[in-house]
Amino acid sequence: MRLLRTAGMLAAALAVLAAPTVMAQSTGTVAGKVTRVDDGAPLAGVTVGVRGPGTTAVTNTQGRYVIERVPAGTYTLVFRWLGYKPTEVSVTVTAGGSTTADAKMEAHPIALNALIVTTASKAPERATQAPAAVSVIDARTLQTTSITGQAPLALAAVPGVDLAQNGVNDFNVNTRGFNSSLNRRVLVLIDGRDVATGFLGNQEWNALSVPTEDIGSMELVRGPGSALYGANAYAGVLNIKTPSAREVVGTKLSVGGGGLSTAKADLRHAGLLYDGRFGYRVNVGYYRSDTWSRSRTLADGSALKTEYRPATDSLTFRSFCSSCSRRELRALNGQTADPATGALTGDRDPVKSTYGSARLDYYTANGDIATGEFGMALAENETAVTGIGRVQITKSVRPYTRFNYAAKAFDVMAYWNGRKTEEPQYSLASGAGLEERSDIFHVEGQQKNTFAGDKGRFVLGGSFRKYSLNTQQTLINRLDDDRTDNYYALFSQFEYKLSEVTKVVAAGRYDLGGLIDAQFSPKAAIVYTPTDRHSFRFTFNKAFQTPNYSEFFLNAAAGAPANFSALEAGLRANPQLGPLLAGVPAGQLFDNTAAVPVRARGNNKLQVEKNTGIEIGYRGDLTDRFYFSVDAYLNVLRDFVTDLLPGVNPTFGAWTAPAAVPAAARAALEGAVRNALLANPATATAGRGLTRQEDGKTAVVVSYANAGKATQYGFEFAAGLQLADEFRVDGNLTIFRFDINQQLAGDQLVPNTPSSKGNIAVTYTGRSGLDLGVNFRAVKGYDWAAGVFAGWIEPQGTIDANAGFAVNNNLRVYVTANNLFDQQRYSIFGGSVNGRRLLGGLTARF
Repeated sequence: MRLLRTAGMLAAALAVLAAPTVMAQSTGTVAGKVTRVDDGAPLAGVTVGVRGPGTTAVTNTQGRYVIERVPAGTYTLVFRWLGYKPTEVSVTVTAGGSTTADAKMEAHPIALNALIVTTASKAPERATQAPAAVSVIDARTLQTTSITGQAPLALAAVPGVDLAQNGVNDFNVNTRGFNSSLNRRVLVLIDGRDVATGFLGNQEWNALSVPTEDIGSMELVRGPGSALYGANAYAGVLNIKTPSAREVVGTKLSVGGGGLSTAKADLRHAGLLYDGRFGYRVNVGYYRSDTWSRSRTLADGSALKTEYRPATDSLTFRSFCSSCSRRELRALNGQTADPATGALTGDRDPVKSTYGSARLDYYTANGDIATGEFGMALAENETAVTGIGRVQITKSVRPYTRFNYAAKAFDVMAYWNGRKTEEPQYSLASGAGLEERSDIFHVEGQQKNTFAGDKGRFVLGGSFRKYSLNTQQTLINRLDDDRTDNYYALFSQFEYKLSEVTKVVAAGRYDLGGLIDAQFSPKAAIVYTPTDRHSFRFTFNKAFQTPNYSEFFLNAAAGAPANFSALEAGLRANPQLGPLLAGVPAGQLFDNTAAVPVRARGNNKLQVEKNTGIEIGYRGDLTDRFYFSVDAYLNVLRDFVTDLLPGVNPTFGAWTAPAAVPAAARAALEGAVRNALLANPATATAGRGLTRQEDGKTAVVVSYANAGKATQYGFEFAAGLQLADEFRVDGNLTIFRFDINQQLAGDQLVPNTPSSKGNIAVTYTGRSGLDLGVNFRAVKGYDWAAGVFAGWIEPQGTIDANAGFAVNNNLRVYVTANNLFDQQRYSIFGGSVNGRRLLGGLTARF
């Protein structure tokens, strides 16, 4: 009901905007056809922009476009499409008239100076002039990865990116080191909307409301970004934009399937109403697949070792965690484990996602756009690796609404994100059912100005965000649950051209919230562009990451209860200590000695993690057919939130003996208990974490703390060569190094990042409609430690391939192979072993 009420409010707001029927300016229509210069073939997907008003359209399958309600006057139309030289056409629009403006485009190698990006500065600029390392994911990559249902795969060949996969859709996207099993260091935005979950702050990639092929653009900024984007733009910003209704007029149907019993279908329709004043876009989709995840319930604790055997090159299973040899108490949904042996019966339930969205745009005469949108995704049965072990999300609903008014000089946005577990999500280690109902309300506005004859540009903005969270005391204790927290921010960026070739940038953001101290995140950069084909930059940044609600307030089982019966029996048999326990009933020294709870608890005194960095970079088109870029960086990282550790949270002190033990003897008993537990590696964690909780009951508690300092530095190289009009080769190499300067005892502080990785891709795009692509990705082996899992990640060398054929402008068939030669590998220790996946499908437009 909340979703329907909010959608109704958005529709009403747009109706109010549309009420005036008399425009301040008379308008006309521009229409035309875009073809290839040498053979006259129509070009679909070309973006047509009106310089000045900023109005845009996209050509259809016949190469035609229509731009309605353009103010009368003379303008320049700019035609852009990857792989073609930008083309400009002058046009005069008459009031009430229709003007034809055709264009012929020439095939041309992709040039960096032709790419327009917006994420680095929150404003359009050429990629060569951006004050950050920016990668643009081209439309072809988005199209070929869409059938997988795995949007992050579009980033697999981007330099500096770590892409760790568990199951089918549990991905952790990170740049430049210190990845984790629940990574939040890259802020992910869809049309300006932060899509992170409320409790954990991570991404649910199978809960997106649009398929990858319906993404209009995807940009990744590598490096700290808090100066403009605030919390959690710690290592980068992934900015995803979907097209407006008038950019995708028509109907599109995509169906496909294949390996892992995958089936996928998407339908999108968009159109214009009332002489182009309104545009609407709706989409629905369904995805179903088996998963790489496996149940690990064998009573002897060998399940993980057995699962990893085909993915391990060495003869020895290189695991560094005690939890790796413990059975999980719950099997995956659809399977049942024998209580005694852990043997499985039944088949895994498939991973499923059902999603859709509806968008309504109102286009003003001066080029402004008012947008109202709502959508929802239902995600089922995905398994995620978290700090307390694996969690299976049985069924969660992710609704949202968004309103945006985008003008040339300002932008106002408001959105609401929700998440509700329709059925419990289960901790597989403990079997506990976990609930979440979260709501995030966000409003933001920014003003954009130019000055000094367009030499300068100034952005000023602010935002307010409200979190509401209720876990029904399954993840947070009663006093901290069902809570609301507010965050506020002000930000600005100043740019000025000192000369035709030199630009300086200064930015800063002030963040304040109920759970964090005030944070100021500055940025400074200088960009030197001697020609439009070459640029050099130097950047200084600071960023921060806020602890999530789990790290602040978690209260959940961290595993099966501990049995200290043998320890109690030994203490009672001790000639010195035994008499002291005469007043303590047998089996109750630790309240319930045979089943002492093992609890993971949050720490509400945590501070933010901090990142200070400098970068230098070069990018340029060395010839018409060859580009090259290099980025070098150095970051100092402080105050990491540790993994769950015993004895680090001051709220939970050392265990104290029961009141029935004589006061004078309690210290001796407490020391004996601690020493006995620490003497055995299997119980050493309990020795450091044995405590009493708020109710006075004994428990083994593991918690979080701020600790550690590290320095990371590296290089990111990328190059591309157009061998011929149809053939292209691209490659990149990433080199990463680090030093641990400070570390808390017991914390396994490692970057979870290989020292080197690289990609080589060859693509063919033929004029007959055939396109082919092959990508080889190599990753060195490295140590992994995150949460309860720690071990060695084997080196990887995988090949992905794809092929497609456009039967005509309305029908395309394609196949995609991920991990073509079926190399068995895991990329998160504790995650799944992933193999080959071969998929095929078709897309029809009409």
